[in-house]
Amino acid sequence: MASTTALFTGLSGLISNSRRLDVIGNNISNVNTTAFKSNRIQFTPTFSRNFSLGSAPSGNNGGTNPGQIGLGVTIAGTQRNFNNGAIGATGVATDVAIEGDGFFIVDVAGSRAFTRSGNFVRNPQNELVTQSGARVMGFSVDEQFNVIEGDLVPLSVPVGTLTLAEASRNVIFNGNLNASGTVGTTGSVHEGRAWFTDAALTIPVDASTDLTTTDVYMSDGAGGFVMAFDSSTNPKVITLSGVEKGGKDLETHSFAFSATAVAGSDGFGTTLGDFTSYLEDILGVDNSAIGSNSNLGGTVSINAGGQLVIQGNEGTVQELGLETADFVVTTPGAGSGQPLVLTKTGSATGESVRTSFVVYDSLGTPLTIDLTFVLQATSASGGTTWQFVAESNDNDAAARLIGLGEVSFDASGRFLSATNQAFSITRTNGAVSPLTVNMDFNSGADSVSSLTDSASNLAAVYQDGSSIGTLANFSIGEDGIIAGSFTNGLTRAIGQIALAKFSNPEGLVDGGDNVFRTGPNSGTPLVAKPRDFGTGRLVGGALELSNVDLSQEFINMILASTGYSAASRVITTTDELINQLLALGR
Repeated sequence: MASTTALFTGLSGLISNSRRLDVIGNNISNVNTTAFKSNRIQFTPTFSRNFSLGSAPSGNNGGTNPGQIGLGVTIAGTQRNFNNGAIGATGVATDVAIEGDGFFIVDVAGSRAFTRSGNFVRNPQNELVTQSGARVMGFSVDEQFNVIEGDLVPLSVPVGTLTLAEASRNVIFNGNLNASGTVGTTGSVHEGRAWFTDAALTIPVDASTDLTTTDVYMSDGAGGFVMAFDSSTNPKVITLSGVEKGGKDLETHSFAFSATAVAGSDGFGTTLGDFTSYLEDILGVDNSAIGSNSNLGGTVSINAGGQLVIQGNEGTVQELGLETADFVVTTPGAGSGQPLVLTKTGSATGESVRTSFVVYDSLGTPLTIDLTFVLQATSASGGTTWQFVAESNDNDAAARLIGLGEVSFDASGRFLSATNQAFSITRTNGAVSPLTVNMDFNSGADSVSSLTDSASNLAAVYQDGSSIGTLANFSIGEDGIIAGSFTNGLTRAIGQIALAKFSNPEGLVDGGDNVFRTGPNSGTPLVAKPRDFGTGRLVGGALELSNVDLSQEFINMILASTGYSAASRVITTTDELINQLLALGR
C-alpha cells in the first residue's frame, strides 16, 4: 500500500531545496555588496529505517547486505567562501581593500566585530568609521609620530585641524672652496679718535675706564677738545644701526653704560671693556684658536693711545662696513651725539665664501643662518685648511657667532675632517633651547671639495625641519600606515590600521551590516599589523568586490529548482496512491 512516510520524505526535499534557494537568492542579491562572501548550503541524509543489518559470510551462505530505507534529507549546515574577491580601484582615500586572510577590526557600540568591507568614511569627529558607524580600530602614534603597537584605539584622520612644526636637526652642504685663493692674514681695521680722561688730552682711557663716573674728552680736530662722554648724565646709550658685514646688515643694537639693564637696550655695563666685549658679540668677531691653523684674528679693544680699534675677521666676506654715523649716543636731557669718529685703516684679506640658509626651532620659527668659510692655510705636502663661521641675527643671546670649526681637505681636494660640525642657537620664545643643528660637509654625492677655481661657491642643499603645517591629505599604505601630508611638505604617520586573523574564519558568526563576530568554532583572533602572520597587505584607494560567482549561482538555482520539483512529484505520486487505496473501500 502507499506509505505516508514518502510524504514526509518528499517534504524534507521541498524544505531543503527551498532553503538552498534562500541561500542562492541571498548570494545573488549581494553580488554588488563590498567584500561580500558567498555562502552555500550543505545537505545530508537523515537516519534510515533498518530492515536488516545484514549477515556475515558463512560456510553455507555468502553473506547479506544491510536492508535500509532512507527517510529524506536535512540541512547539514552552511559554508561561507572566504576566498578573496577581486579588487577594484576607486581613488577614494578612505577606501581600503585587504589582499590576504585578515579582517578589519571595528568597534560596534562598545563590542568588537570584524569585517572585510573597507568602504570607510570620516565622521564629524574625524574618526574613521564604517558605513554603519562602527569605529575602525588600529594603533595610534606618539608625539614623535612613531606608531605605538599594543592597545587598539579608534583611528582618527584630522584633516584640516592637525598641525605640525618640526625643529631642524641636520643641514647638508655642497660646493667647492677655491684652493688657489689667498690665505687670510688680516681683517678690516677701523680706528676711533683717541679718548682721554683729562681735558689736556694727556691721559688716554683704557678698558677699565668707567664712563658712568669718568668724563671722557677727545680732540675736536682743530687743535681743541670736546667732551665725548659726560659722567653727570646717565645712562648713556649707544645705538648701532646700519653696520654691515660683507654687505649684510647686522640690524639695530644698543648698549647702555649702566650698572643695571636699561629698557630697550640689549647690553649694558659701566666700563669701556664691557662695551668692547659687547661689540665683539654683536659684530661676530673672534680670535679663538680653532684646530692647528685657524684663527680669524677678530677683536675689539682700546689701544694704548686710548683709541677704539675694531679688528674684523679674516676673509673678504667678513669685511666690516662701519661709519661714524652708525654709532649714535643718547643721554638724558643732553640729546644725541656721535663721539665715535671712525677711520678705516685696513681691509680684510683671504679667500672666503658665505651662504645663507633657514632652519626652524621646535615651534616652527624660521631662523636665518650665515655660514662663512675662510682659507686659513695651504700645506706644503698638499691640501688646504679652512675655518667656518656660523652666525645669525636671530640668536636670542647677545653673541652673533653660534659656531666655529676647522675643515681640512687633502691634496686631491677631497674632504678629510672637520671639527665642531654643529652650531647652537639660543631661543627665548618658548621653543626648545638651545637649538643644535649638525652640519654635514661630506654626504656622499653632496660634499664640499677644495679645488682650484675662479671663485668659491657653497650652498645648503638639504635642511630638515619645517614651519607650521596643517594636515591636508592622507593615504593608506600596504602596511596599514596612514601617512598624513602636511601643507609644509612634511609627511608623517598618523596611525596604523590593525588586522585580525582567525584559524577558522568559517566559524565566524554573521552579525549583519557586513560584520562578523567570533563564534565558538572560529578561534581567538590574532591581532597584528598588515603583512604580519599572513594577515595580508592593504590596498589603499580600492575596495574588495563580492566573490559571488553568478554563473555558479544560476546553475545551483537550476539544480535547486529541479530538486524541489522532483520532491513535489514524490508527494503528488504518494497522494495518488493513497487516493487509489481509499477508492477500494467505496
